[in-house]
Amino acid sequence: MKCNVGGIDRVLRIAVGALLVALAASNVVGWWGWLGLIPMATGLFRFCPAYPLLGINSCGTSGDKGSCCK
Repeated sequence: MKCNVGGIDRVLRIAVGALLVALAASNVVGWWGWLGLIPMATGLFRFCPAYPLLGINSCGTSGDKGSCCK
């Protein structure tokens, strides 16, 4: 699995996912808040299965110095 989720994308996925899970755990939102586990996991693993299908890579090219794909 080659990473395809870059820095800002990764931070936003983890933050939004954690917020949704926290809201679901505290019964502020319904069961759908547990879907926050999906963006949280894609941020932690730095891989989004939908990105290759859509031709997206927020990680940059693998030749970049600041690339997350090393």
